Amino acid sequence: MAQERGHILVVDDDEAIRLQLGWQLEADGYAVSLADSGTAALELLREQLPSLLVLDLTMPGIPGLDVLRTVRAAASTHRLPVIILSGRSSEADRVAGLDAGADDYLVKPFSPSELAARVRSLLRRTSPPQAPVVGDVVVDVRSREVFVRGNPIDLTAKEFDLLAHLAAHPRQVFTRTQLLNQVWDNSGWQSEATVTEHVHRIRAKLAAVGAADLITTIRGVGYRLEA
Repeated sequence: MAQERGHILVVDDDEAIRLQLGWQLEADGYAVSLADSGTAALELLREQLPSLLVLDLTMPGIPGLDVLRTVRAAASTHRLPVIILSGRSSEADRVAGLDAGADDYLVKPFSPSELAARVRSLLRRTSPPQAPVVGDVVVDVRSREVFVRGNPIDLTAKEFDLLAHLAAHPRQVFTRTQLLNQVWDNSGWQSEATVTEHVHRIRAKLAAVGAADLITTIRGVGYRLEA
């Protein structure tokens, strides 16, 4: 159950706070890792990327703000949701934490149940949409990958955008004009032939894995993705 809800890294030099938050978050169904310093936190982040980071500001060694700046500067973690814990309650401190890249700021002392509620809220806001699954097609919008029966399909950027749009609306029929407006954000210079050509190329790639009939032509109207 814990792995299904996500993995939380809690960083605080106060052992009592670490353990209390660990118990609360585990009770809520999360996997939890604990770190007692900024150095330990960065080591754990290199080993495994969590779903969310709970970060104390005042710690020996590497301060929390420096950890946060490192997280935001790294390509692998720059989108990682971060909640700051701090005994500093002034507006200037809050602004500094948020400007450094924190998504939320919680002042000590606080209720562990409130922290857990903020974790749930932040994960709801930052979780990427689930990959649409239509029949044998899986479209992963996070990695921009497409799989048909487990086989990866190599698509160009716009081919992916087109297939992802159709997969997000299974069995809905789109005219070529609608697809130009919704996928290409048409500024007037593309023609309906642009859509036709992209569909043709996608079908050819799907045909290589025996799935050429996934995109159906609705004669005189447009296209739809079939399950």
